[in-house]
Amino acid sequence: MQFITQIVFLLVLIGGIAFFTRNIRRIIRNIKVGRKVDRNDHPNERWGQMARIAIGQSKMVKKPIAGVLHVIVYLGFIIINIEVLEIMIDGIFGTHRILSFLGGLYSFLIGSFEILAILVLVSVVVFWIRRMILQIPRFWNKEMTSWPKNDALNILYFEMVLMSLFLIMNAADHQLQLNGAAHYAQEAGIAGAFPISQVFLPWFEGFSNASLIIVERSSWWLHIIGILIFLNYLYYSKHLHILLAFPNVYYAKLTPKGKLDNLESVTNEVKLMMDPNANPYAAPAEAAENEVPEKFGASDVMDLNQIQLLNAYTCTECGRCTAECPANQTGKKLSPRKIMMDTRDRLEEVGEIINKKGKFENDGKQLLDDYILREELWACTTCNACVEACPVGIDPLSIIVDMRRYLVMEQSAAPKDLAIAMTNIENNGAPWPYNQMDRLNWAEEN
Repeated sequence: MQFITQIVFLLVLIGGIAFFTRNIRRIIRNIKVGRKVDRNDHPNERWGQMARIAIGQSKMVKKPIAGVLHVIVYLGFIIINIEVLEIMIDGIFGTHRILSFLGGLYSFLIGSFEILAILVLVSVVVFWIRRMILQIPRFWNKEMTSWPKNDALNILYFEMVLMSLFLIMNAADHQLQLNGAAHYAQEAGIAGAFPISQVFLPWFEGFSNASLIIVERSSWWLHIIGILIFLNYLYYSKHLHILLAFPNVYYAKLTPKGKLDNLESVTNEVKLMMDPNANPYAAPAEAAENEVPEKFGASDVMDLNQIQLLNAYTCTECGRCTAECPANQTGKKLSPRKIMMDTRDRLEEVGEIINKKGKFENDGKQLLDDYILREELWACTTCNACVEACPVGIDPLSIIVDMRRYLVMEQSAAPKDLAIAMTNIENNGAPWPYNQMDRLNWAEEN
């Protein structure tokens, strides 16, 4: 019977890890749909940025209540799941609390895990109250429809259940140790390792050892299966940031906010204009004749770079960007969070086409117009408030600017006022409709 249990555990573990690996491979493939961009400069500065923001949570704690609670959940969930290593070893080899030979150190670790578990449980309950009872506005913007709203709640419920199972498992185990039950009595020396779960011992008064074993084993199985389900749920959830926040912050821009990058496609065309004999594309003459000119800006996810697509997958949907956006605050349609959510949704749609057909085939849709409206793009003031507010280094502004570039340079579809200003700059060297010779006429009148 024990051997069969080990085989079942091994199959569940392999299945969960295999499915997770498949999903991660799909994410990497989808991100590679975008244009390559080199962000490997200044590695020391990038590692420092990742240490401060992704690991140190420096931008999270700018909102103290949410920040501190998030740090508790972040640290607690990671540290508590160290015990998953022991569960995996026990499941594969049929042992029980194999690391208990560590004695006092083991007692300290389990005790620390339990304290963290109750802190995580309390924090998650507070998060739920903030979201569902206090209804903080940024959680209830119009883009937070059924799935985004339910996704956030699903994760909270997941964490509640996992932490509760952990404590119930330990409480039943503790009672079995106190009862001297076979296979449990050997750990009686670590009975003091359960500072929180021992509070639940009265629940099990009158339980036989057989019943306690059912409770302990059921909690053990549900805990490890729940973790594997949670791991694979991440692919479908905003909580991918648990994994992707680290590379996302590492590859974030180091240049000053507000500094726009030059489009390589524009630079190459200018070089050709300046010297028709020089080919910046470095292609054979016959290939250059048939070459489709590079697109200026972006109208779909394939036109964005890989870091922007990584941004889309990393978005936590926390709404800090939208809460800080002055355009959104004045009632305009722009929501930086929606820009990232739409980009991810379109990228997932492209990925599904690749899954079914082996490659992307035009489906008659694109990110521009089908997902992100022009009104949203032109509402942006390019103030960088959204970039500054994001706790994981996401840059919605770069996507907005690239899509604006496409509208102006590919479609000549700038808003009327902007088109007039650009025409005046071209003709008069300034955005005003006055000849350069007449600019100081106002001074003569005074």
